[in-house]
Amino acid sequence: MSAAELYCKGARVWIPDPEEVWRAAELLEPYTGQSKLKIQYEEGEESEIEIKDKNLPHLRNPDILIGENDLTSLSYLNEPEVLYNLQVRFVQQNLIYTYCGIVLVAINPYEQLDIYNNDIIQAYSGQDMGAMDPHIFAVAEEAFKKMSRFDENQSIIVSGESGAGKTVSAKYAMRYFATVGGSQADSETQVEKKVLASNPIMEAIGNAKTTRNDNSSRFGKYIEITFSRKHEIIGANMRTYLLEKSRVVFQAEEERNYHIFYQLCASASLPELAEMKLKSADDFFYTCHGGSPEINGVDDASDFQVLREAFSLLGFSGKDQMMIFRIMSSVLHFGNVVIREKEGESCEIPKQDEHLTVMCQLLGIEESQMRMWLCNRSIQTVNETLTKPLTESQASFARDALAKHIYSQMFDWIVSHVNNVLRNSVKTKAKLNFIGVLDIYGFETFQVNSFEQFCINYANEKLQQIFNMHVFKLEQEEYVREKIEWSFIDFYDNQPCIDLIENKLGILDLLDEECKMPKGSDQNWCQKLFDKHLKKSKHFDKPRMSMKSFIIIHFADRVTYTADGFLEKNRDTILEEQINILKASEFDMVAQLFEEVGDKKGRSGSVTVTPLRQSAKTGSKQHKKTVGSQFRDSLKLLMETLNATTPHYIRCIKPNDSKEAFEFNPKRAVEQLRACGVLETIRISAAGYPSRWTYAEFFQRYRVLAVSKDIIKKDQLKTCENILVKLITDPDKYRFGKTKIFFRAGQVAYLEKLRADKLRACGVMIQKHIRGWLLRRKYERIRKSVLLVQTFGRGLLARRKALHLRQTHAATVIQSKWRSYRKWSVYNKLRTSVILLQAKIRGNFARERYIGLLKQNRAVAIQRTIRAFLARKRFKRVMRGIILLQSHVRRRKAKKELKMLKIEAKSVEHIKHVNKGLENKIIELQQKLDSKAKAVQALQESEKNVEEMKEEIQKLRSSDQVAKTSSNRVRELEEEIARLKEDLENERGEKEDIISEKQLLQKNMNEMVTKFEEEKVMLKEDLDAANLLLKQQEEQNAQIIKEKLEAANKRLLEEFESERSHHQKMVREHGRLQQRLENLQGEMSVLKSPTGGHHRTPSDISAISVDSYSSSADVEKGAEDKREDDEDLGYETAKRKAAPPTSLLDSVVNEVTGKKAEGEPIDVGLVLKLQNRVKELERDKQSLQRRVERMEEESPRASPTMMSDSAFEALKQEMGANADDVALVIKLQKRVKALELVKNKLTNELEERDDENGKERIGGDLAYESLKMQELQNENDKLKREVSSLNKSIAASTNFDNSGKISPAGKKFLDELEAMREELDRRRDECLHLRAELADRSITTHTVAKESYGGHDEMVNEDNEIVMAFKTQKDLNRLLQTQLDKTEKDFRKKEDDLQIEIRELKKENDRQQKLIGQNLTLGPEARIEATMQHEITRLTGENLDLREMIDKQSDQIRKLKKMLKVYSKKLKDGEAAEIQAELEQEERSSANGALATVKHRQRIFLGMLEYKREDEGALLKNLILDLRPKFSSGQIPGLPAYILFMCVRHTDYTNDDEKVRSLLTGTINSIKKVVKKHPEDIERCTMWLANTCRLLHTLKQYSGEKTFQAENTPKQNEQCLRNFDLSEYRQVFSDLAVWVYQGLIKVMQEMIQPNIVPAVLEHEAIAGLTASKPSGLRGRSSSTARDPDEDDSKVYSLDSLMRSLNSFMRIVTQHAVDPELVKQIFRQLYYFICAGALNNLLLRKDMCNWSKGMQIRYNISHLEQWLRDNKLHESGATGTLDTVIQASQLLQARKTDADVESVCEMCSKLTLPQIVKILNLYTPVDEFEERVPISFIRKIQEKLKSREGASNTLLMETKFSYPVTFPFNPSSIALETIEVPEQLHLGFLKRI
Repeated sequence: MSAAELYCKGARVWIPDPEEVWRAAELLEPYTGQSKLKIQYEEGEESEIEIKDKNLPHLRNPDILIGENDLTSLSYLNEPEVLYNLQVRFVQQNLIYTYCGIVLVAINPYEQLDIYNNDIIQAYSGQDMGAMDPHIFAVAEEAFKKMSRFDENQSIIVSGESGAGKTVSAKYAMRYFATVGGSQADSETQVEKKVLASNPIMEAIGNAKTTRNDNSSRFGKYIEITFSRKHEIIGANMRTYLLEKSRVVFQAEEERNYHIFYQLCASASLPELAEMKLKSADDFFYTCHGGSPEINGVDDASDFQVLREAFSLLGFSGKDQMMIFRIMSSVLHFGNVVIREKEGESCEIPKQDEHLTVMCQLLGIEESQMRMWLCNRSIQTVNETLTKPLTESQASFARDALAKHIYSQMFDWIVSHVNNVLRNSVKTKAKLNFIGVLDIYGFETFQVNSFEQFCINYANEKLQQIFNMHVFKLEQEEYVREKIEWSFIDFYDNQPCIDLIENKLGILDLLDEECKMPKGSDQNWCQKLFDKHLKKSKHFDKPRMSMKSFIIIHFADRVTYTADGFLEKNRDTILEEQINILKASEFDMVAQLFEEVGDKKGRSGSVTVTPLRQSAKTGSKQHKKTVGSQFRDSLKLLMETLNATTPHYIRCIKPNDSKEAFEFNPKRAVEQLRACGVLETIRISAAGYPSRWTYAEFFQRYRVLAVSKDIIKKDQLKTCENILVKLITDPDKYRFGKTKIFFRAGQVAYLEKLRADKLRACGVMIQKHIRGWLLRRKYERIRKSVLLVQTFGRGLLARRKALHLRQTHAATVIQSKWRSYRKWSVYNKLRTSVILLQAKIRGNFARERYIGLLKQNRAVAIQRTIRAFLARKRFKRVMRGIILLQSHVRRRKAKKELKMLKIEAKSVEHIKHVNKGLENKIIELQQKLDSKAKAVQALQESEKNVEEMKEEIQKLRSSDQVAKTSSNRVRELEEEIARLKEDLENERGEKEDIISEKQLLQKNMNEMVTKFEEEKVMLKEDLDAANLLLKQQEEQNAQIIKEKLEAANKRLLEEFESERSHHQKMVREHGRLQQRLENLQGEMSVLKSPTGGHHRTPSDISAISVDSYSSSADVEKGAEDKREDDEDLGYETAKRKAAPPTSLLDSVVNEVTGKKAEGEPIDVGLVLKLQNRVKELERDKQSLQRRVERMEEESPRASPTMMSDSAFEALKQEMGANADDVALVIKLQKRVKALELVKNKLTNELEERDDENGKERIGGDLAYESLKMQELQNENDKLKREVSSLNKSIAASTNFDNSGKISPAGKKFLDELEAMREELDRRRDECLHLRAELADRSITTHTVAKESYGGHDEMVNEDNEIVMAFKTQKDLNRLLQTQLDKTEKDFRKKEDDLQIEIRELKKENDRQQKLIGQNLTLGPEARIEATMQHEITRLTGENLDLREMIDKQSDQIRKLKKMLKVYSKKLKDGEAAEIQAELEQEERSSANGALATVKHRQRIFLGMLEYKREDEGALLKNLILDLRPKFSSGQIPGLPAYILFMCVRHTDYTNDDEKVRSLLTGTINSIKKVVKKHPEDIERCTMWLANTCRLLHTLKQYSGEKTFQAENTPKQNEQCLRNFDLSEYRQVFSDLAVWVYQGLIKVMQEMIQPNIVPAVLEHEAIAGLTASKPSGLRGRSSSTARDPDEDDSKVYSLDSLMRSLNSFMRIVTQHAVDPELVKQIFRQLYYFICAGALNNLLLRKDMCNWSKGMQIRYNISHLEQWLRDNKLHESGATGTLDTVIQASQLLQARKTDADVESVCEMCSKLTLPQIVKILNLYTPVDEFEERVPISFIRKIQEKLKSREGASNTLLMETKFSYPVTFPFNPSSIALETIEVPEQLHLGFLKRI
């Protein structure tokens, strides 16, 4: 393409300008080779430019390329285009980041931007570098991806001059790594927090304010962040370079020292800093040089608190922190030390200098030594050491050098400590990767450049060399990868400049050599440089007017360095004597800072400690590495590290020197662009093929330039070749790669020009046809309008005439109707008034009468209640007195009889009488046995009579009689109601009598109190006598007790040692038993498993049960033996102690088998029978214990000799101080009496069993009786032990008064207890005698043979008659046992009903007593009102109960009447014979087939499921943990919830609160467990969300609350919970449902996350509409680079998103989730889709254009249609899409100043930052579109500032969630119709 084609008239060019650097202009004439060209600037000014050597001005890019994300994608790559593009993005679009190939250019905005929050981090996490807008997070993500995917170490190099934002950029990069690489450990140990916490520390000690930056880093640092194999941060390491120590002692104007000094001064008022004697920063010499102690917007005091928190987080102890502050404060005081001159070139420090004193105190050194060696120095000679005074200037220099050294050493110590804390503590052999962040100074050039600037620029030369090599390498790799021909690209090589500095005899080498010279000087060193390098190196030059300066030509600029101070800064020398003083500090930290300083390989701040004058003897050995050498070595190490990593570059640009926000100075910017290598990157890119487009992008954009024959649809590469060959004739201007087309600079602009021309020609043709079509359409519309006007005119006249006729007829009809209506209205109004007046009068009369009756009835009820209360109270007082008198009289009588019985028991006559009594007892037992047999016979006869009665009942069943019976029953109930009312009146009278007797009881109580006082005096006298006797005995036994105590102590010590060893053994044994327990539990789970086999022993009996029973018996026996130590509880106690402990089962086996010889065989069958019998007896024992507990409550009330509760309370009040004794005595009395009743009951049971089995006894029956006797004996012993323990507890807990005697009540109780014990002994003797008699009566076969068969044993069972008799007796016993069980079952049922009735009566009685007690405390009026209220409530409840009974009877009567009608109808129809036959058939079946067939009536289920407590685990496991969604979807929706609630209903029915609590808690925990176990299973989570909600709704529906019963059926209202209020559990289930809902939403969001951007933003469904222009990006070494031939395995699109939504809808529908909850689910999902799409849109410039807005709106319409198809459009989900819809509309809207109002109204849901961001990102795709004017954006901002309550957030909150609610949704399913499927394995559930 020739210059004439490019530089034609109207071509846009850039013209150099001294002020603006470059100015935009337009050619007014084409270029034809002339020397001058006429141009016109954009401002309208015309001018001429000269063309020298055909150097034409730079061409400008098309407007479509202005504002590109990547500078290398520009068609014309030159300096003015780069500068202009950055300016447009920074000033107009407020975008601070721009790519330039692999470099991220960051411009300091000098303003806080909201683009670094966690939402932005999450938006960039996982994204490709080119997919989003340029950002530092994109570079950090690219480094993190490469490190994690390719296991390569990465480096991020942040550079720029001071104030460009390097430190902030590095901080944000580390923050990104800390967020995406955060560990899952506790927050206290997270390494990433410690890495971030190091920033405030390093800023405080290494940053300062300069003229260019308020927080300038005065050192370089390289932080390596180490990651684990799981890509989590596990450690970090920091290297520092070239700390600017000179700033400690001097600062320029408007600058500050390091922040730490000002922070200390600002916090001087803190108590812990008081000893440091700090003042204001203006009072210290080292902090007042710059005259700017404060920074606008910075609070040094608060920063100091942040610093201390960071120190604490990084493990600095409080002591270390205070020591650091002491050392820093000492530096400040050191600067204020005054050194004044003396005579004779010497100096001194005033003795009153307090700053030196404070400094020495803070450092812990001797003041006298420091005072001496600050003013003197030592000189070593061959034989001696001399002391030489220093001049004032020398001493001041030495002071400042020491201050700098102290600060440098403190800096290095802090860095070292931080590294120790951040260092990776995980020891692993695996290779760990790291990402390094290099924050280093950029190229610097000032008015005066010294040693620091030389080192900085030297480091930048090294970094630029690496940068150039890396850019060149990437450029060449791209060409190789695409397999295109390329030639070597020349680039700037700065190796000669580096060689000038660091080679042998280079600048650094000569500097070190001069430092070694005794009389070396800066001038001599400068002269050596001139001699060595001047005119020999092109990078070295000499200023014209100076001999102490030199020039180095760096890659960025020519820099003049002043040689003054180079040698001193390179040596960094301090006095050795001063260091020795610091080494001797009393503080360890100060001494450690300066130990072996000469041997340290420090960083940039390390120095050489040496005297000012070296002796010849020490020579070169005393010389250590200079600062320059150390910096060169550390820089070499840094270069090696960077070369071993993949670098990523961030170049920070300072836009202006005035620190104004979003102000761009082109001069300052272009200087930095040249210095940081950005333009070098552009130059390298422009030398090759800078523009790269894929074939698809090229074809999509430039297909308009092709003809149809050139297009090959199946081969895009060939198509592009056909197009390009015709458009660009020079083949060197482009290259075809594997996946891309590469263009030379300017070719894309040429193609754009051709495309614009072609589109313009097409537009003209389209306009021509459209205009013709519009005119033809206009003519046809006018002609049609004329015809329509004529037609409508004629029709109008006809319609008017018809209207007049209709109106006339209508007026006549209306008049007639209106007159009729008016008459009827008057009549109806009069009639209604009369009726209303009558109703009001009659109602008033009725209400007055009703109120009178109601008042009379209430008065009568009150009188009746009060009278009954008084009568009952009087009766109870009389009965209490009678019982007390009876007790007293009976006690005295019993004592007399007891004495007589004791005397009589010792006589011989008594023994004979006892034997005679035993004989009579045996005879009596025989008679009882006979009577039992007769009773059995009578019982059989009664059964026959019962059968006959049943037959008669069946015959008497007729409908008429039943109806009469029911009517009679109603009348009886009415009579019962009347009788109950009479009883209520009587009770009221009794209450009045009771109140009248209250005074009499008070009088009796006073008399009893007087009597007890007299007894108290007597007891006190007895106590005094007993105390005197006790004192005498104590004096006698003191010595004996002392000896016993000593022996006991010795024995206790021995036992202690043995117990200690035993304890250790027990600990080991516990561990072993614990493991054994776990093994046994595993075996038990296997045995209990329903799928496992059921192994049995050969006898078909489980052997495990025998072992378990034996072991449990052993444990129980052992515990009982331990309690029986040192006690004799009755007969055979000592014998049982001596015998080894045996189990109950073993004793039975021994007794039955009669172990006389060890070899005798044992009857195993009998043993197993006994085992089963033992289990039955255990169950009987448990039932007896339960009955004993029930009798404990009932027996005291039934016994006339025990105190009632009321008597007990009265006695307790009378006793006063001794009330506790009375309470204890009475309680124990009740307990003993209950035990006695149990003992009597067990004895009676023994006698009954003896009578039943006394006739025929065989081996098995004998075993049973023996076993029962043993069991009863154990029970008896147990009762004795309990009585004994009660006795002990009484003795230990009985209170004594001052006299030391027992109270009368306690005495009385002990006497009764002694009598009961004697009675128990007597009963035990009788049991033993009976047992012996029973043994004597045992009949053996030998005895029978001897008595009946002459002693022949073989004849006894000759015909097996004994076995037959045994079987017959066995069958008979089984029949009797069945009848007995049935009778017992009926008895138990009646007993349970009676107990329930008794409990209800007790509750009613307690309530009545409580009410009476409350009434007594109230006033008369309140008492009457409370009594009336209570009676009304009680009567209301009784009436409701009676009404319910009447309703049931009425229903039964109606049913019977219906049956009667049916039978009557049959009788009338002649079906009497059939009815008679049916009745006879029923009678025969009931009589003959009772045992053969059992007909069940149709069961009516109550909607409850019964289960046992031990089956709860299996219920939860099968119903919740193991339930699969596929099975649940085929059942009733919410079946598990219904089953669980039916179980809850049964627990409510049985009033078992523990059981319901356990069930509900287990349900909650099981649901949580199954959801946590399968968090990614959407179906399972949905299933349990639906079931949890259903259970919640069911608990509400059946709670009994009126608000939830509106839609219930009467049956459902009957099934409401009666006993439990589960409102708290409803809240728990509601919280559980919220938790499951949130987990489900999270999983759904994770599934649709990858689909959002491709579906909503990238999907292009509108054919022929180009929604985005090709990016033309240069392929910045993307971490996701793959082989071009590789196909995507998974494609995300709009279709995949719709499939996901359909899948979600299918799942929630399948599991019957509540409709309201479904709406909430999809509303939340649609919000997430909207937030994800909008956030991505706001961060992608390529998405902001008119065509893309059209595509986005079309894609969103699919989502809206999906809502409508699924009937969810009213759920609010559509409203959540408003923000992204408005964003798409904003992209499509016109953007002129006239449209400001409409745009603001349209974007009501978008925030101001979002609108401005979209407008700034808006980029035209074609030439016909225009950019958004800046004026339009400003007007939008002004307009929207007045919006009330507007948010200023840029991104939508993706984690926002709407509050979820669960509206009540009752179920119509009847609980009684629900059946449990067999597949659930819940056979243990029983329907009730």
